[in-house]
Amino acid sequence: MSVHKEIKRITTNTLMEFKHEGEKISMLTAYDYSMARIIDAAGMDVILVGDSASNVMAGHETTLPITLEQMIYHASSVVRGVKRALVVVDLPFGYYQGNSRLALESAIRIMKEAGAHAVKLEGGAEIRESIERILTAGIPVMGHLGLTPQSIYKFGTYTVRAKEEAEAQKLLEDAYLLDKIGCFALVLEKIPAALAEKVSKSITIPTIGIGAGGGTDGQVLVSHDLLGITQEFRPRFLRRYLNLFDDIKNAVGQYVQDVKSRDFPNENEQY
Repeated sequence: MSVHKEIKRITTNTLMEFKHEGEKISMLTAYDYSMARIIDAAGMDVILVGDSASNVMAGHETTLPITLEQMIYHASSVVRGVKRALVVVDLPFGYYQGNSRLALESAIRIMKEAGAHAVKLEGGAEIRESIERILTAGIPVMGHLGLTPQSIYKFGTYTVRAKEEAEAQKLLEDAYLLDKIGCFALVLEKIPAALAEKVSKSITIPTIGIGAGGGTDGQVLVSHDLLGITQEFRPRFLRRYLNLFDDIKNAVGQYVQDVKSRDFPNENEQY
């Protein structure tokens, strides 16, 4: 579609248009300026500054330890590298659950200090008040249902969610709610493909899936997984487009060898 070239800036409105026109939405994570520039230049629609930075950038086991200040640092780095994509930033764990005033303050800080375009929150009815309060300030909110990694200790596992009828029904109701109160899009993580497709057809806002099949309005992956920088994470839904772990390791190993053998620098590589 030629529509891709014409869009100078992706907005929340653009994503709504994509859904209505049947154009799939591409979304990928970034956490720093250099990577954000590359991903944006490749034509990405949405860049998510994910709290997955806690895992891939900081080496934590879960997304829980990352702070608001750290998210603002990552987000501001990404925003400086982006010309076209919509930049969405995760509100980290502990900054919106059960306290809508703190949720609003946190979202405002992300928008003001990082220059982000929207925030993402995990959960449905239980965080309704926080979402509504953020929306009243004119800040766009992306929802996130299914496997919500910030609730890992509640679930106790990263397995597929909403396979049981009751959980599937709650997910549907939460999706309707997030649509109704004004979220502009919804991430569906690790839920059965049939349920994800049902949700996508039932609500007016775009859905973006990760491990939720092809029936969603878009797809999101973690850039470090797609590029093969991370090695341990091998879920069924992940397609590796490169194996950068080995490529970078080999290049660095060659550099070490060249330094040790006095091959680097040679006469052309000095002044």
